[in-house]
Parts: sequence; C-alpha cells; structure tokens
Amino acid sequence: MTRIDFHTNVGDSLMYACRLVRKAYLAGEQAVVLAEPARLRAFDEMLWTFSPLDFVPHCMADSELAGATPVVLAASLERAPHYRVLLNLGAAVPPQFARFERLLEVIGDAPDELAAGRERYRFYRDRGYALNNYKQGG
Repeated sequence: MTRIDFHTNVGDSLMYACRLVRKAYLAGEQAVVLAEPARLRAFDEMLWTFSPLDFVPHCMADSELAGATPVVLAASLERAPHYRVLLNLGAAVPPQFARFERLLEVIGDAPDELAAGRERYRFYRDRGYALNNYKQGG
C-alpha cells in the first residue's frame, strides 16, 4: 500500500517542495512531481534558483531524458517513467497514485490549497490509507 505523507503549514508550497525534492534526490530516490501546467512551470523555474549551491537534475515527462532523470515534472501520470515517489502539487487526488511507493502531499497556507488538501486527506483516509502528518512551523 502506498505510504502517504502530508506536509502542512509549509508557507510557500513550491519552495518547500523544492527542498523535499532535493532531499529525495540526495537520498538516491526517483521522484515524479505532478501539477497543473502553469504551476509545473513555476516549480521548474524555482528548482533552478531556490538554492545557489544545489542542483537537482530534472526534466519534463515528455523529454527523451525522462527515463534517466531522477526528478521528472509531469502534468499527468500517463508518461511517468518510474513509480518510487510522487510529489503532488496539484489540487486533485492524483490518478493512479497507488502505483507509487510513496505519495508526498504538500499543503501551503493559501486558502485554496488548504481546502483542496483537506479534501484529498479525507479521500485517502476514507479509503483506509494510513496518513503521516508533518506539520511545519508554529
């Protein structure tokens, strides 16, 4: 069964997601980051600039390099090249999330992110998934 981790109260969800992806990459994990196209582009840009001393190799799912790249950015899971870690930055429950060993849900402080995060939490809970909660900050 997929392990599901909720990271809440994170402030800027994209910045926090950059740090999570860096941590997964440094641990030797492969990750797919799922989001709507505009949010995915913003996340892609942030991965290049969030830390001047770190580089997280990443590409879009439609790249011919996706199979050999540790972090893949995707607007859908149709072309996901691996199924270790899924980081969801989208508003909806990811389709086919159960294919992944781990699902990371990052919930920022914006009202729309909080509401969507609560809906996803209920969805997983109601289907019997054990949920791990990591509340950041105060």
